Amino acid sequence: MPDIVVRRDNIHGMAVDRYVTALRERLPDHDVAVARTPAAERDLVADATVLTGSAVSEALLDRADSLRLFASTYAGYDHLPLDELAARDVALTTASGVHAPNVSEHVVGAWLSFARGFFTARRRQADHVWQSFKSTDFAGSRVCVVGMGAIGSAVVDRLDGFDVETVAVRHSPEKDTPTDEVYGYDEVHEAVEDARYVALACPLTDETRGLVDADLLTTMHPETVLVNVARGPVVDTDALVDALQRNHVGAAALDVTDPEPLPSDHRLWDFENVLVTPHNAGHTPSYFDRLADIVAENVRRAEETGAWDGLQNQIPL
Repeated sequence: MPDIVVRRDNIHGMAVDRYVTALRERLPDHDVAVARTPAAERDLVADATVLTGSAVSEALLDRADSLRLFASTYAGYDHLPLDELAARDVALTTASGVHAPNVSEHVVGAWLSFARGFFTARRRQADHVWQSFKSTDFAGSRVCVVGMGAIGSAVVDRLDGFDVETVAVRHSPEKDTPTDEVYGYDEVHEAVEDARYVALACPLTDETRGLVDADLLTTMHPETVLVNVARGPVVDTDALVDALQRNHVGAAALDVTDPEPLPSDHRLWDFENVLVTPHNAGHTPSYFDRLADIVAENVRRAEETGAWDGLQNQIPL
């Protein structure tokens, strides 16, 4: 029986077979199998040491007597049965960092597109209109990144060479941070006050839920470009719509929304200064290769130490 089982979760339109192949290449001494049906999944998990996929149910855990690691294929883990994993002494790791290069490029690309007026140009091109328009410089701006995990850090890294002032908001502002300034979440108003570009790259927690509310949007400069690649509920959607209607915010690029998917009749679709992408910033053809690197390294580490602890991207349970 296989000791590593991959659930049948296709990600961003990419077949899970690529993930299986990547794991087999990195772990040639292990038997890696993909569970293509619910029945196969129930059978295969019985003897598996590692199960990897986007989610796992309590019922499936009940059948996994030998399971030592659930390797989530997502960066977030609030949807997982954490108590059940802990009770069964099953370690949990995530895909944190897998998205960092492409999501950070998405953020910077959105900022530059609004700064240089690309969306205005595209609309006029569609109408075959040759007409000049105003744009702004990204250089010299104050840029704020909320959340300094793998994605937030990658955004800051990619700002090197753009000649911008960088500001970070993080849970532990006392930690060393590669930005010009750093604030805690209780100082978020001070962080965004003069920022023309703001990115949300934080996890969804009690502290960050509704972080961008009417008050914070009022504090922002009316030309601020807000990019959300965190989670939809970090932003109060009604407050954002109101701010857009009142020209209290310059533009918004939303890869995540609340609700999600965004209903087809929602008002956010109709603003010319709003870019909506369908939770697509995480897409990269390298997704499964990067994920397999993490899982393979953790399997090797556990074999060397004899313990499923101290793993890359491990979540304390």
